[in-house]
Amino acid sequence: MTVADIVTSVLVLSGSALALSAAIGVVRFPDTLARMHAATKPQVLGLLLVLAGAAIRLRGNVDFGMLILTGMFTVITAPVIANRVGQLAYREQNIRDDLLTRDEMLESAADREPGGHDSPPR
Repeated sequence: MTVADIVTSVLVLSGSALALSAAIGVVRFPDTLARMHAATKPQVLGLLLVLAGAAIRLRGNVDFGMLILTGMFTVITAPVIANRVGQLAYREQNIRDDLLTRDEMLESAADREPGGHDSPPR
């Protein structure tokens, strides 16, 4: 076994463990916001680790570029999707208020009310 094989196996196993923890978090967490967090952060890092392991194994192959594109697409789209899912869950009141420590969306809505500091002068 070469050093590249050991590094590849460590990266792939670490990425797989993170993906498994993300899947368990999606099933076990109590509300949509917590599930969204579990579905994005460890899942993306897990995929990037698996892709890095595959890139080491495929060095010099034409498929290396596809691995780079896959990683970039995931890093770009995962935060956007998480943001949209969180906004939708909040708008449909599909969250547990007892788990929130601070409601920033409610605070920003109050700031936009007439007379708030963000409103233009009359």
